[in-house]
Amino acid sequence: MSTSPSLAFFSQTHLYHYFSFYYGPSLKEEESMVCAIEIFEKPKLHNPVLIEGLPGIGFVANIAALHLIRELKAKRFGEVHSSAFQDLAVTTQNGGAQCPMNELYYYKGQNGGRDLIIWYGNTQALTTSGQYELCGRILDVVQELDCHYVVTLGGFRQEEMKGPPQIYCAASDHETLNDALSLGTKIMVGQIFGIAGLMVGLAKLRGFKSFSLLVDTLGMYPDANATRFALTALNKFLNMNVDLSKLDVAEEETKKILQSFGLIRTVGTEKKKEEQQFRWFI
Repeated sequence: MSTSPSLAFFSQTHLYHYFSFYYGPSLKEEESMVCAIEIFEKPKLHNPVLIEGLPGIGFVANIAALHLIRELKAKRFGEVHSSAFQDLAVTTQNGGAQCPMNELYYYKGQNGGRDLIIWYGNTQALTTSGQYELCGRILDVVQELDCHYVVTLGGFRQEEMKGPPQIYCAASDHETLNDALSLGTKIMVGQIFGIAGLMVGLAKLRGFKSFSLLVDTLGMYPDANATRFALTALNKFLNMNVDLSKLDVAEEETKKILQSFGLIRTVGTEKKKEEQQFRWFI
């Protein structure tokens, strides 16, 4: 797992003021603002699980989150902006512009299933401090919604694939590790870059239980097959039966979104060294 120069901000009081439930910097912090979250609705949830779904290796988490949002008809309740996101906007056919952002969705469980908070977006932060602040702000929000459990998803890059993908895990504590291992995973040994690893460590410091599921993938393009293995394990953990037949649709939509922001390239123009400018994409 990657490290940070300091974890001191966890001992500080997170300051925020409201703009329809607005989580962001105080007036004194505005000049160095990194991350701000606007909450449109404050849902009443019972012990929800946070599912992380940001771009990373194989875009496994990204496809999974988009698929869950569509299949569960999850409701959008928050929007995240950060000065550590890419400094660009993508124009639309009708003359509009879309900036890199993250979004928060919720789903109220049915028939014994868990309530969910789904963290979806088209980018991670591009700096170490931005990543730590982004995780901290998200944990602030979900903690107020009675969330105490975090699951992150991702890919585990392989040079070649032989047989079905394997699923690996890392967790905040032994009890939670056993929960993850019961899903048919193996213990991950090594480093987990980006949000998928960082969130597990930071969530533990805040008293959350958390684990990460990482699936074998070649890693260069959105991988619906690896995502299918991740969601199969997640279905089992959440006691749900989310239909996975339309994963290819989520894969294609993810590919188009990420190409527009330069996170992946077409086969003819792809340059591996350029894709690896983002540490969480290694």
